[in-house]
Amino acid sequence: MVKPKPLQKKDKVAIVSLSRGLLGMPFCKHELDLGLKRLKELGLDPVIMPNALKDMDYLEKHPEARASDLKSAFLDDSIKMIISAIGGDDTYKLIPYLMEDSKFKEAVLKHPKIFTGFSDTTNNHLLLHKLGLTTFYGPCLLVDLAELDNEMLPYTKEYFEKFFLEEESFEIKSSPVWYMERESYGEENIGKPRVERKEEHGFEVIKGSGIQEGLLYGGCIESLYNAFVGNRYADAPKFYEKYEILPTKEEWKEKILFLETSEECIKPDELETMLLAFKNRGILSLVKGIIIGKPQDEKYYEEYKEVYKKVFADLDTPVLYNVNFGHSVPRCILPYGILTKVDYDNKTIKIEESIFDFSK
Repeated sequence: MVKPKPLQKKDKVAIVSLSRGLLGMPFCKHELDLGLKRLKELGLDPVIMPNALKDMDYLEKHPEARASDLKSAFLDDSIKMIISAIGGDDTYKLIPYLMEDSKFKEAVLKHPKIFTGFSDTTNNHLLLHKLGLTTFYGPCLLVDLAELDNEMLPYTKEYFEKFFLEEESFEIKSSPVWYMERESYGEENIGKPRVERKEEHGFEVIKGSGIQEGLLYGGCIESLYNAFVGNRYADAPKFYEKYEILPTKEEWKEKILFLETSEECIKPDELETMLLAFKNRGILSLVKGIIIGKPQDEKYYEEYKEVYKKVFADLDTPVLYNVNFGHSVPRCILPYGILTKVDYDNKTIKIEESIFDFSK
């Protein structure tokens, strides 16, 4: 895997809308302003890509415009980081525009940069991983940099700031608190804190014991399920198969798989159906271990646990639950393709190698 370089002060950060075109809508203007302000406070120079502020209708109809922004960001060697505005549900539509573009594929490895986002941005991560770039399942602009409280949430900011650090390794720790999803992101809520809850569970072992080491890979389970079966968009599996984006059987054996559920808070029986799609493909028995994200607002917290227990009952694969990534608030960063050690006895996760290229 090719690694990007860590951020430095005054680095340019490209902002892209790769799925849902919220960023350019008038009702999000205050969030856009907040996100830009926070990036500047971190010493960074935000650059809004040409199509990122187009409205929702335009971007829905023009996936090629979204893909063009990502390509342009990678082709620009002065840009050191790309941050997704938010997720959505049809990011897979960018795949043919990017995978058929030799200049884009060459630029990804020639001009490697930090790429971060979560939710349906999973599709972009998997594509970039296929091309050989380490990316980060982590914060996005609208709900992290643009947090409506007076500053970024401390845990999220701590992990975002790792993009500046030259660390040889670091630990993913359980946040001592978590936050309820906001009922409204309107301008009237600027400066108002989220509802905070004390973490009562910490990381939980659902299945297994011992220590497993592997390369991180995964994302939002709904996005991955759509890539397998096309339940939401029937042509999604066709693109994944044509460009061989998903790992081979041998490649799955190297992975620590991370999965999380979206803000849709799917019902437990839907989660079981999705997990069985992974299981029936042999993935859950091939990978070295599983990391599961904290459910948003802890909805179905215990019910989801029972689903995981049921699905993994006849497997040896260990499962760690309630990790702070994805749609749970706050969020850490999970680097794709990076060697990671999960200690299921002591409930710890350690990123075991540098996530960046430190060479001059």
